[in-house]
This record gives sequence, structure tokens and C-alpha cells, in this order.
Amino acid sequence: MDSQKANGFNRKLYAPMILGSILNPVNSSIMSVALIPIGTALGAPPSQTAWLVSALYLATAIGQPVVGKLIDTLGPKILYQICTALLGIASLIAFFAPDIWWLVTARVLIGFGTCAGYPSAMYLIRREAGRTGEKSPSGILTMLSVANQSIAVAGPVLGGLLIGMGGWQSVFIINLPLSAACLILGSIYYPDAEGKSVNGLKLDYVGIGLFSLMMITLLLFLMNPHIDFIFLLIIAIAAMTVFAHYELRAAPEPFIPLGVLRGNRPLIATYIRTLLTATACYSFFYGFTQWLQEGRGLSPSVSGTVSIPMFASALLVTGITGKNPKIFMKLLLGSAVCVIAFVPVLFLRDDSAIIILLIVTGAVGIPQGLNNLANQNALYHQALPEQLASSTGLMRTFQYLGAMLASAANGAFLHNGAHIEELHYMAVFQVVISVGLVVLVVFDRSVRKIGTDNL
Repeated sequence: MDSQKANGFNRKLYAPMILGSILNPVNSSIMSVALIPIGTALGAPPSQTAWLVSALYLATAIGQPVVGKLIDTLGPKILYQICTALLGIASLIAFFAPDIWWLVTARVLIGFGTCAGYPSAMYLIRREAGRTGEKSPSGILTMLSVANQSIAVAGPVLGGLLIGMGGWQSVFIINLPLSAACLILGSIYYPDAEGKSVNGLKLDYVGIGLFSLMMITLLLFLMNPHIDFIFLLIIAIAAMTVFAHYELRAAPEPFIPLGVLRGNRPLIATYIRTLLTATACYSFFYGFTQWLQEGRGLSPSVSGTVSIPMFASALLVTGITGKNPKIFMKLLLGSAVCVIAFVPVLFLRDDSAIIILLIVTGAVGIPQGLNNLANQNALYHQALPEQLASSTGLMRTFQYLGAMLASAANGAFLHNGAHIEELHYMAVFQVVISVGLVVLVVFDRSVRKIGTDNL
């Protein structure tokens, strides 16, 4: 691409786009060091504090496709403003929450509050690419990935420091200036709706309801997978079946265009890779951080520091490989390292040296950085342009479903506490997931072509 096109992107959009996109990762990563202090303060066991993770991801798994669909229809500005305002309100509720279930409710609202940031950024990237004629805006896509990885580095450390200074409630304070900044910058710089209005808006309420029922009952079962609750799994499967039938045959404007997905196997493969990567990495992130505090006996601030290499290595590989539009080798290397990184966890002990723990966390960050960036670029090329925001929202749904599976795995494996034996069981789970990821990448020929025509 020539320098004129490279400089054509409206730089005034950078700040609100990046700030909006980091709202979810900051609320995810900062919570990793807060679970043990919250459980201690509110008398909640790990099986209950796991809901603080799952609640946010359940809300975003449902909310992101809805908000993405609205952004495709109404433009990004109004949805961006509504969601970021909700984030600030929900964070105040969390700060004053008297018990664990009030806090879970606040985390649900926080999840909805983060739903507009990333889909609106992808919408604007596509809009600017069309205006400037830039075919593959890998630079701004890399910038978003680097920003998300950077905030993930700071989240655990910042969370540990805030908890040390003001208790667990203080981890929610960071959302207030973020919410205010997004509201101000979005109001000033985001484009208006370009003639679009709510008058012609049609939402697939039946589809949204069925999808929500499926996700809620599935999560309820995953959080307590017992034969006594098998009815929840049955309801989830039934809701999924009816949802698929309705979206394919009955919905005039389907919530999720399954007909398009049915003919777009590369995009489906990207969604599945996203799910598997999230399941493996999030289960390690939250489970390992809890073990550092409960099993290894580290403070929240030190545990947050030990987590830095995971996000630092993800940030490093994103920065190094981001400008290369070819994604196949990123996916292959990232998936292979995912297997290699989790094997050493099987041999950790309660007295393992800190340097060993730093090496392990650093290794796990490599596949996170490579796979997330590659899948983001794959989606940009595989989704229909007019459905990019909703397709991005659906990708985030798969990511959050993976995070929900990871949280459920943590609740199951760490049910009796975050001890070294339970951590080893988690590592076996993570290795199995990673092997499946390698197999999927090897047999997906479509990703080998992406980026080759841009060099």
C-alpha cells in the first residue's frame, strides 16, 4: 500500500476505538487477583467466586452479537455511548455490593457495558478502509491487539496494587475514568448515524431469547455438571435446536445469520479456534493465579506480578508479527506452543522457584498473542463487509464461551481449593484442548491463503 493510503485513516478515532476495545480485557484481567480476597471478605467459596468471571462472560457472550447487530444497523456512536455509560453505573454498584450475588449482578451489567467497544472499532476500521481504499488495514488491527495485550499486562499488577491500598472494592474504581473518557471522546469523534434511525429497526427478539436461554442453561450446567442438573443441559440442547431451526427458516432478519455461516466454513473454523484458545488460556490464567495465592502462598500483588510475563510475551509476539498479513504460520506456531507451554505445569510443586513460574507464564502468553491476532485478521477477511460488526460480536461470543468453559473447569477442578493436585488436573485439561487446536489448524487449508495477496 502507498503512504497516502497508510496515512488516510482518521487518527482522531484511535483513542475512542482503543479505549472501548480495552474495557473487557481490563475487567477480565484485573479480576484474576481479586477472586481470593473477595471470597475471603464475603465468605464465598471458589465455586461461587467463579461466577464473578462467568457472569461477565455470559453477559458479553449474549450482548456482543446483539450490540454488533445494532451497530451494523444504527452505526457505532449511540451504542458506544449507552454501553460505556452503563459500565460506569455498574461499577458503582459493584463498589457498594454487600454480598457475592450483588457483586455477580454488577459483573453482568459490567459485561453488557463492555459490549460496544470492539464491534464498533471493527465497524469503523471497515468504514475507513472503504473510504481510503486500504485493502488490509493490518496496522490498526495490530494496534488494537497491542492495546488489548498491554492492558492485560497492567491489569493483574494494577489489581494487586489497588487491593493492597483499598481492598477488593477498589478494583472497580478504574472503570469510572474509563467510562467518562469513552463517553467524551465517543461523543466528539465518533461519526453520526449517517441517516440511520431506530424507526426501521427490526430485531429478532425470538432468536435473541432462544440464544440467551441456550447460553444461560448451558452455563448453569457447566458451573455444576452433575447428574441432578442434567435437565439444564437438555434445555440448552433443545433451545439450540429450536434456535437453529428458527434462524434458518423462520426469522425474517435473523439475529445470527446461520445460513451465511453454513456456507462459510473458514469463518466457522475461526470461531472454533477462538473458542479453544480462550478455553485453554483463560483456564490457566484464572486457575494458576488462584493457586499462586492459595497454594503457593503469594499475596495478590505478587501474584499479579508473576502474571506479567504471560501478557508481556503476548504483547511482544503481537508487535513483532502484527504487520505481516499472513496468518497460517502464526496459528500453527501458536497452537504448537500452546501444547508445549502447558506440559511443564504438570511438574510444578508448591515450592517451585519463582523463576520457573515466570518462565511458565511467559510461555503461555505466546499462543495467546499469536492466535488472537491471527484469528482477528482471519475474521476481517472472512466475514461479509455488511455484517462485520455482528460477525465480530459473534467471534467475541465464542471467545467468551471459551472463557465460560474455562471458568466452569476452574469451578470443577478447584472445587475443594486451588491446590497443586488440582492445578495438575487443570494442566491435563489444557493440554488436551491445545492438541485439538493444533489438529484444527493443520487441516484448515483456508487460512494458508489469507494475506498472501497483500504482499
